[in-house]
Amino acid sequence: MQAALRGLAVAGRHLPLPRLISGSKSLRNVPAASQRDGSAASQRSSLATRAAQGSVEAPTAPTAASAGVRPVPGAPTFQEAISRLQQYWAGVGCALWLPHNTEVGAGTMNPATFLRVLGPEPWNVAYPEPSVRPDDSRYGDNPNRVQRHTQFQVILKPDPGNPQELYLGSLAALGIDTRAHDIRFVEDNWESPVLGAWGLGWEVWLDGMEVTQFTYFQQAGGKVLEVPSVEITYGLERILMSLQGAKHFKDIAYSQGVTYGEMFLQSEYEMSVYNLDEADVEGQRKRFELYDEEARRMLAKRLPVPAYDHLLKLSHTFNLLDARGAVGVTERANCFATMRSLAREVTSLWLTRREEQGFPLGLVQPPPEPAAKKPAPELDVPATFVLEVGSEELPPDDVVSALEQLKERVPALLDRLRLGHGDVAVEGTPRRLAVVVHELAARQSNSAENVRGPPAKVAYDGAGAPTPALLGFCKKNGVTVEDCFAEADAKGVEYVWVEVKQVGRSAAEVLTEELSGLLASLSFKKSMRWRPDAAYSRPIRWLLAMHGEVVLPFSYAGLQAGASTRLLRNSEQPEQRVASADAYLSVLQQGRISLGLAKRKEQIWIDVTAAAEAVGGVVPDGSRGDLLEEVANLVESPTIVQGSFDPAFLSLPREVLVMVMRKHQRYFPVCKHQSDELLPHFVTVANGDVDLPTVQAGNEAVLRARFEDAQFFYNNDLNTPLAEARPRLAGTMFQKDLGSLLDKSCRVEQLVPSLAGAAGLQDAVPVATQAAHLCKADLATSMVMEMTALAGIMGRHYAQKEGLPAEVAEAIFESVLPRNAGDQLPQTPAGLIVSVADKLDSLVGLFAAKCAPTATADPYGLRRSAVGMLQALMAADARLDLVAAVDAAAAVQPIAVGAESRAAVLEFVERRLEQMLLDAGVQIEAVRAALRERGRDAALAARTAREIADEMASGEAGRLYQVMAAMARPVRLTRGKKIDAAWTVQEDLFEQDEERALFAAYQSAAKQVSAAMSVPAFLDATEPLIAPLDAYFDKVFVMCEDEAVRQNRLAMLRDLAALPSGILDLAELPGF
Repeated sequence: MQAALRGLAVAGRHLPLPRLISGSKSLRNVPAASQRDGSAASQRSSLATRAAQGSVEAPTAPTAASAGVRPVPGAPTFQEAISRLQQYWAGVGCALWLPHNTEVGAGTMNPATFLRVLGPEPWNVAYPEPSVRPDDSRYGDNPNRVQRHTQFQVILKPDPGNPQELYLGSLAALGIDTRAHDIRFVEDNWESPVLGAWGLGWEVWLDGMEVTQFTYFQQAGGKVLEVPSVEITYGLERILMSLQGAKHFKDIAYSQGVTYGEMFLQSEYEMSVYNLDEADVEGQRKRFELYDEEARRMLAKRLPVPAYDHLLKLSHTFNLLDARGAVGVTERANCFATMRSLAREVTSLWLTRREEQGFPLGLVQPPPEPAAKKPAPELDVPATFVLEVGSEELPPDDVVSALEQLKERVPALLDRLRLGHGDVAVEGTPRRLAVVVHELAARQSNSAENVRGPPAKVAYDGAGAPTPALLGFCKKNGVTVEDCFAEADAKGVEYVWVEVKQVGRSAAEVLTEELSGLLASLSFKKSMRWRPDAAYSRPIRWLLAMHGEVVLPFSYAGLQAGASTRLLRNSEQPEQRVASADAYLSVLQQGRISLGLAKRKEQIWIDVTAAAEAVGGVVPDGSRGDLLEEVANLVESPTIVQGSFDPAFLSLPREVLVMVMRKHQRYFPVCKHQSDELLPHFVTVANGDVDLPTVQAGNEAVLRARFEDAQFFYNNDLNTPLAEARPRLAGTMFQKDLGSLLDKSCRVEQLVPSLAGAAGLQDAVPVATQAAHLCKADLATSMVMEMTALAGIMGRHYAQKEGLPAEVAEAIFESVLPRNAGDQLPQTPAGLIVSVADKLDSLVGLFAAKCAPTATADPYGLRRSAVGMLQALMAADARLDLVAAVDAAAAVQPIAVGAESRAAVLEFVERRLEQMLLDAGVQIEAVRAALRERGRDAALAARTAREIADEMASGEAGRLYQVMAAMARPVRLTRGKKIDAAWTVQEDLFEQDEERALFAAYQSAAKQVSAAMSVPAFLDATEPLIAPLDAYFDKVFVMCEDEAVRQNRLAMLRDLAALPSGILDLAELPGF
């Protein structure tokens, strides 16, 4: 089986029916990954309600004739597609498995995947899997969403070395011309904490449509996999809709003369009615308990297979309860804990039972290692050096990270190896990282170094003969005793020294030894294993290393570097030999590979804007940031494709259309000139030489399907006012001790009056209270559940559609601001209050619930919440006493918030404020001087820090330093002394004119000093104290013998030293 897989060199994961808006994170149905109750219930339209009442007839399936189904020439029917995939994968060594006999949410849950990826046994299998997701029930009405869809699942264990090529071969078997279509592997990682499983990989795009998920499993059931498995999951309905040109799932040609709708539409309708309206909640709860009990009974009997079957039944029962909106916050947490513990116990027992049977399928053998080689021949003149690390598609962020690391480490490596060189260029694409070093020396430079040996008294015996210590030192360094000499160090201790000379070795030889270490040093946010002994962002598939014409045959991850590179997969000759390092760039250029990231970005932007101009529009400048960066790192041979969509979709909110195009499809939207009004066009970037009409049509079809989904959700949402959607938040857990999102929404509403009063914004309370009541309601709408980034945006839009006051709608939107770094900030008082209330509730509640961030984890995004709250307050220059605000938030929490938790929140917020000011370029001394006195008022503290920094810029001659120097003496003199707070200054005890003059100056300054005054105003008030203070300390002896006079003088200095209190801490400034 493995030989067949490894030997096949042909061009060639979890996907349900098109869930086009959600993206791949939702494509696996590991028990109810969503955290919301009633998620499907929230999707019900009036049609659904009438269906539940029996007043709507089931939709009628079209016949093959009436539907007008005309498959694209050569496109397989649904059943032919399954047959072709089975035949193809069986032909390369996979066993054909059968669908499981109980409901599963995805092919992953079939024991042929979830259990078989565990352990050391080889396993190669392929099977179709009907996947059931009650939450996706739509009564057969939505063209792109069904509660039962079909996946085709493939497991390759171990990695055969060419799984992407095998996969592309399977597409060809389906009749897909991989040279004409734009096929891309786009980063998509999967994780199920409930099942203790995760993997790294991609979603596979066919002309912009996700048709497959492709994952390297790393962990399952809480077990790190001994042998990582490749999982490939095809979404058959989606693929067939594309191949056959069907616009609705029911129009798919299932077999000759029979449509998918004729086969399944009735069951889709009836099961939707059951899933959403008729499933008996109490009965399902009882089944959940019974399945749990039976699964545990089977575990006790040491029967992991029936135990796992009951875990699957348990999972499906939970999903039914979830679709019925019947899972409460506490119940959800308990159900997840039940399923998590069962999954871990089942996998442990499965592994134990397989081991007891001696692993019947045998053991995966360690992959062979290439034989060590030395480079030959050697060069005698400088030459170009090139290193190429070829891999499966790297995530865009990892390309950027790896390039930065190589730019730093390659020159450092060459310097350490004493290899002279010219310019060093480091570039990359999704499939390759490349280093080109010009004029790399042929050999290392020679070196000489004095090496210290043992002390002289130890190196020689009494007769002056060398001791074993000296002889060992000489042997270690390859020298003779006669080469050694004695010399005293700086302390006068005499040691034996020797000059060790190193003759430079050939560059090829030393680099062959070092390059594997260079690759091993690269780190990524998430690394994966595809073989037991290697870790990298994605599997490495080839290595090229050359110095001139000399190959450097270093080995890494089971590969040996050679002189071959790989071009585009749809090239006539995907693998090309490189004659020399100098020829490397030209080989890539001839293969249409654009290696330079900066040049690739610039060319893409030029071509994209030109395509927009061709249809009378422009691409928004905002697309030149993150979107352009990501697109440039998704392709290595950019090809511009301009497409269009039905202008009728422009009736959808602009933000929805842009979100779908930019975030989900990585398309560049096209707007009218000098306007943000969209045109019905888009621009996308394909990879390589493709058939443009085919790729254009495919992308247009994908966008149409996504917009149809959006239109479906939007129309559904318009039927339910926000006030009626809000109660559904009761089924969405915020945190187990803090309750649901509805509970959180109520707390935010309660907080508004007290925060508005504390901030002096009482006039905003009526609007803020109304906005706070509805600010979370859009989280229960269909559109936001599908595209969570639209939270706030859709809340404002739906509020406007309902005719709510404009200021209320705007405050609903501003409640989520800022959403990220650089985002807009609340502009209205009401929006500011609701935004701060929401973030403060999270901070105080979650700290009390022991969910504070750690050095490595911040699952609730509290750092972002704190920074966002501070940004909003500072931008509005809103005065808010954070101590009072934290106390107000603590008062509305459902759990006790002790003094320790409150102090921790304040300290956490102040540290974020300190870092924000430092990042803004304010000197650390100015920041700390301000925070020590005003850190509990963010806006005032920020203003104060900047004012201090401005005054510091005048240097020691400036008045800040003059006032600081004068005030330092009272502070130092009174610091640490016992000065009774009851002591008051009595003028009749003054003995010298300098005392009277200073006291008069103090009284004048004290009248001007106020808690909220600016630093310049404080200096205006205190600058007149400088001369009297200097004269006072020149003439007056404070610590005199007369106790009454001494106390009087200390009392005055105490009051003087307290003048900056509440404004700035002079002791934090340099030179105090």
